[in-house]
Amino acid sequence: MPQQRPDVLRRVSRLGFGGAAIGNLFAQVDDDAAAEAVNAAWADGFRYFDTAPHYGLGLSERRLGEALRPRPRGEYVLSTKVGRILEPLAGEIPEGLRDDEGFDVRRTHRRRWDFSGDGVRRSIEESLQRLGLDRIDIAYLHDPDDHAEQALAEAYPALEKLRAEGVVGAIGVGMNQSALPARFVRETDIDVVLLAGRYTLLDQSGLAELLPAAAERGVAVVLGGVFNSGLLADPRQAATYDYAPAPEPILRRALEIERVCLEHGVPLRAAALRFGFGHPAVISALIGVRDAGQAEDCAALAGVAIPTELWEDLRTRGLLSPDVPVPTE
Repeated sequence: MPQQRPDVLRRVSRLGFGGAAIGNLFAQVDDDAAAEAVNAAWADGFRYFDTAPHYGLGLSERRLGEALRPRPRGEYVLSTKVGRILEPLAGEIPEGLRDDEGFDVRRTHRRRWDFSGDGVRRSIEESLQRLGLDRIDIAYLHDPDDHAEQALAEAYPALEKLRAEGVVGAIGVGMNQSALPARFVRETDIDVVLLAGRYTLLDQSGLAELLPAAAERGVAVVLGGVFNSGLLADPRQAATYDYAPAPEPILRRALEIERVCLEHGVPLRAAALRFGFGHPAVISALIGVRDAGQAEDCAALAGVAIPTELWEDLRTRGLLSPDVPVPTE
């Protein structure tokens, strides 16, 4: 029998603001541009905002908390994550020491994996301080790929207790794979899964096990990486797929999908953004937003009308399996 979803999940907007970019993912964003990105997203109807301690060694959380502070707390949903504790580096830190995990920030802290119960509580407390909030709407276990047993035995019960205490409103797991989240859906009472890159126009591996299990249990699914880290936004030779150079066969497939989209007068990005909503478990798509223009662009893409014939043509040409659900609106 499907479980009752927490009220907070019913308030998640279809477009979600992915906060990694304002944590300086791959390139610097200044404070003003980060604030303008959040403000533009708000103006365009985004009411779900996602972040994590990992993103810029806490920079994303601090910026997001500051930008949302003037907003009525009951009018938006905020998620953050647990699993990585930020610990200050000892001694004098060289001015030029930069983060070595993809964020263009000064390396003042190191990340330590911690899926213990104490680690979860510490992580939530420190996130609340950086955000300037007194509660978290959604808390995800962040990338427990190599820590599955500890995450299930220790981190999950800690989150469950925090949910019961009202410190967090809903709990889940966020990953770039679908097998372990499916296990969480089967073995725990999580409320939501953040699935990155595994249910897109190029990769529907999440449909094999996770999405049916989520639909059966009433677990919500938030999609991340709907553009597969860039390939479905701009398929070209230099494009990336899963944060690495796109393999030639996958690039060719993306170009074929784009060709079909253009035949129907639809931008590839609009189809990629809309595709996942064909599955009933999906409630939102997180979009990485770096500046105000990107927020406005994504809002415009969400409003593009997509004819059902486009999905049918993708199936006819072998670019989409016949059993994959597609949007009907």
